[in-house]
Amino acid sequence: MSIKDNLLRIQENIENALIKSGRKDDVNLIAVTKTVNVDTINDAISLGVNNIGENKVQEIQKKYDNIYDKVNWHMIGHLQSNKVKYIIDNVDLIHSLDRISLAKEINKRAKAKEKIKDVLIQVNISEEKSKFGLKKEEVLPFIERVLEMENINIKGLMTMAPYAEDPEKIRYVFRDLRNLGYKIEDRNYKNIEMKYFSMGMTNDYEIAIEEGANMIRVGTALFGKRTY
Repeated sequence: MSIKDNLLRIQENIENALIKSGRKDDVNLIAVTKTVNVDTINDAISLGVNNIGENKVQEIQKKYDNIYDKVNWHMIGHLQSNKVKYIIDNVDLIHSLDRISLAKEINKRAKAKEKIKDVLIQVNISEEKSKFGLKKEEVLPFIERVLEMENINIKGLMTMAPYAEDPEKIRYVFRDLRNLGYKIEDRNYKNIEMKYFSMGMTNDYEIAIEEGANMIRVGTALFGKRTY
């Protein structure tokens, strides 16, 4: 199937999931462009995709100047502190803030550029050893430390669920992240907004939306299977 057909199907699935959950807000589709060439990305943009997600800094560097239209760039993968300087000007939202050393580096680089950098805190709800992110109980103390950093804005939370043949088995991951968001909202922290819940990928984005996702990170369902 073509990217156009795939995009229409994803949009239909998003709408159905919103209806099922009784929601009337929007869901931001982030096209995960890992290994996708620039021409294909530009084709997707021409069809209305306006959010690009990359896992690696070097991929952003390689592709950034060759994307023709204005899109929002998302750093969705694990971010090494020594790579922050390469993307501080280019990325609209960092999804993977998960440690104080990284927060300090983002804050330093943003301050040097006179920017305020928007971030999401990555939470490892399932506590899989293979995944990055804070444990649930670590998030509130982490937030209180990041609050001291004037050039970072926390805009929400991100998580990755374990792969499951039956997405119903991982529904709890998305529900727990959203409930953590409610808990943070109740604290009324200054300069912290639970605006975005980045959760759900090709295999499970519909379940994630039903549980409150308003950012989904989809690659395979849009571009087809890729060889890594």
